[in-house]
Amino acid sequence: MTTIRREVLTLPAAPLGPDNPLPPLRPLDEAHHIDERDRAGLPRDMARQVDYEPLRSLLPLRVRDGYDREREPREVDALVIENDRLRATVLPGLGGRVASLHHKPTDRELLYVNPVLQPANFALNGAWFSGGIEWNIGATGHTTLACSPVHAARVPAPDGGEMLRLWEWERLRDLPFQVDLWLPEGSDFLHVGVRIRNPHERPVPTYWWSNIAVPEDRRVLAPADEAWLFGYERRLRRVPVPSYDGTDRTYPLNSTHPADYFYEVPDGRRRWIAALDEHGHGLAQTSTDLLRGRKLFVWGTGSGGRRWQEWLTEPGTGGYCEIQAGLARTQLEHVRLEAESDVSWLEAYGPLDAAPRGEWHAALRRAEDRLEAVLPRDDVDAAYEAWLPYADAEPGQSLATGSGWGALEVLRTGWKLPGTPFAEDTLGDEQRPWLHLLRAGSLPEPGRHEPPGSTLVARPWRDMLETTAATPIAEYHLGVAQWHGDDRAQAVRSWERGLKTAPAGWPLLRCLAVADREDGHHERAADRYTEAFDDLCERLREQREETDVRVEDAQWTAVAAALGREAIEALLAVGRTADARAVWQRLRPATRARGRFRLTEAELLAAEGRREAARAVFDEGFEVADLREGAESIGRLWARLGDEPLPARHDFRMRPDGG
Repeated sequence: MTTIRREVLTLPAAPLGPDNPLPPLRPLDEAHHIDERDRAGLPRDMARQVDYEPLRSLLPLRVRDGYDREREPREVDALVIENDRLRATVLPGLGGRVASLHHKPTDRELLYVNPVLQPANFALNGAWFSGGIEWNIGATGHTTLACSPVHAARVPAPDGGEMLRLWEWERLRDLPFQVDLWLPEGSDFLHVGVRIRNPHERPVPTYWWSNIAVPEDRRVLAPADEAWLFGYERRLRRVPVPSYDGTDRTYPLNSTHPADYFYEVPDGRRRWIAALDEHGHGLAQTSTDLLRGRKLFVWGTGSGGRRWQEWLTEPGTGGYCEIQAGLARTQLEHVRLEAESDVSWLEAYGPLDAAPRGEWHAALRRAEDRLEAVLPRDDVDAAYEAWLPYADAEPGQSLATGSGWGALEVLRTGWKLPGTPFAEDTLGDEQRPWLHLLRAGSLPEPGRHEPPGSTLVARPWRDMLETTAATPIAEYHLGVAQWHGDDRAQAVRSWERGLKTAPAGWPLLRCLAVADREDGHHERAADRYTEAFDDLCERLREQREETDVRVEDAQWTAVAAALGREAIEALLAVGRTADARAVWQRLRPATRARGRFRLTEAELLAAEGRREAARAVFDEGFEVADLREGAESIGRLWARLGDEPLPARHDFRMRPDGG
């Protein structure tokens, strides 16, 4: 009989810290763009979906960059669903990640289980961690929900038992979704029903990839003779499977550099992928046909890939690769979800035993025959049909609570979403100003010593902001919404109007500085950043005098760090090193000691011509906790300081040319 229970895991974990309080106005820093030279040869449907509304902004979200690398034992809430064959451990506070899938008869762990919880800058909005099965929705890249809570509850399962339902509101595309996990009696396979809804009166781009981390000492099998290869040099090309350039790439450790292999699974062929060790043991994932894409991601054996593997876990821990399944051929595409419709499918995860070595097609036949024997394709289709009537089942006992954003949207629209209730009692402090705007028609001013909250940018909220009283806080949020809507001239006008009467000018000045920088007015941007940072420091001084204590609140520390970092970058861009140094000196010592700011210090020293002092920063050692996937800033700075090879601890290069 299937059971669902709460559990608490204790593992070494770094705290997430506060989010970056500054709205992300600059274009999305996303590595998954196709070189224009490669577009001409794409299949027509693939080319259309590559060009279909790629994500250009993180708004209304904020960047999650407040974490560090100081790990200590911490408790993590978990939900465990198990029968007599399998035990799945789910982390509802971390995107609903399946952290472990344990096969009880053989006592085998089927996934790569990360022994630590170390955030790193891989999600679209920053914080992400490796391991397990993650549910990627929204847009190309790791989900913004990777380190966020989702709702969870018990619901009836098709076989009369219980399912674990996870659901949330995906804010980049404003789409509710659900993930139902259950274990049919006696089954060796975890069944997962997924549904994404579009309640809007217009089509919406959608995206889904289920991402499965498995140990990398495997052979990865998928029913394909070709794959689309995409690497960090941003070239997309069709290559043969299993071998090209004289090397069998279905063994992850045979690749040197990080790369994606998107398998071209023929129409009509069963959708599946498996990772098997040298003894023929491992994990298989299969699905109904709608989930068409299959992918292998490898870190490779090069120095950069190995360094990233160490960065995401602990030295001495075995490496991993990822096998994935998605709605499109590649992760470079978005799929059109029609107005007032939904899309759904069923996945299954379980053990597979088949000899992986030898000739490619023979290995595929052995694995596919074995998969058909333990989980027939018709049974997967039948399980999907059996699950569909239960997708609308109302949740029973609540097991975890996600965000209040879905509740706010349901209150605004009156949408009925059977099976995924977004209850009003989930509304919190973040939603409260917007609830007031919705019900009272006005946006309340934040407290005197509170920075502005996050901005809602969807057109209905922008319309409300345009008709409410033109207070400084309303002009600030309206400008952010207009900027997101690509109405930049109006955004600048809104921020300028708000600045005239704002009690604190730094939020508006910073927005105007970003606008100047994006428009190529770099000197004016530097001036405005300087003025914004000066104003912030004055506000903090006033707070200290009024309260007679130092202002050390985490949110204000995050504000000063984020604004100071941007100001220094803008000032260095126009050669104003003395002004950049002045900003640096006013940052708190604890901020300057963080790895990100140690790198900033080295950049500042190099700009001042003090190469030996900049080199000394490297010699003393630092770790940039929020170093971005594919970032090459450390290597570029090192190259400016001398001719020596980049030290291994700083080598995060992911491109074949070494960055």
